[in-house]
Amino acid sequence: MAIPGSGLAKGLAVTLRTMTRKSVTAQYPEVQPELPPRTRGVIGLFEENCTVCMLCARECPDWCIYIDSHKETVPAAAPGGRERSRNVLDRFAIDFSLCMYCGICIEVCPFDALFWSPEFEYAETDIRELTHERDKLREWMWTVPEPPALDPSAEEPKELAAARKAAEKQEAERLAAQQAAAEQGGAGPGTPAQPDATQKGES
Repeated sequence: MAIPGSGLAKGLAVTLRTMTRKSVTAQYPEVQPELPPRTRGVIGLFEENCTVCMLCARECPDWCIYIDSHKETVPAAAPGGRERSRNVLDRFAIDFSLCMYCGICIEVCPFDALFWSPEFEYAETDIRELTHERDKLREWMWTVPEPPALDPSAEEPKELAAARKAAEKQEAERLAAQQAAAEQGGAGPGTPAQPDATQKGES
């Protein structure tokens, strides 16, 4: 059974502890705040990875992502091959006056074209300036921090393992080709030439 007035006493104790502490004022903007490593500031676009799949625009709950594109025909890579068509990005814009920083667009992007940047100082006097086009979104990519290091005991990422195996296979094929070329070329220029069949018959 709680003692009458215990809640009031706890509240007064918290108040007294707070009153004895010295207040600290962050001198912003002269002193920049220390942001957590996963701060959601602004979104950067790495447009080389964008395939115009439209997943980010479809999944955005605020409909603040605007994408325009057109199709181009890619000639066949080999003679007799078939031409292919690909999407070419014309416009990629994000309206940060509508964005609620949920991060769904970054999570659903299957090609790693969108990234969080910790930058947050992009206030504008005109709300229309908060719609960042792809050139501005590309500039934010320079402020995206590097991914944290993996745990030393974690297994190797599949992408790195596949790239390492492909490089080892390519190196093995190159060495095998060099060895085969050396065997076909003979032991070297000092090796005496073998007489052919006509010379054997004449002797």
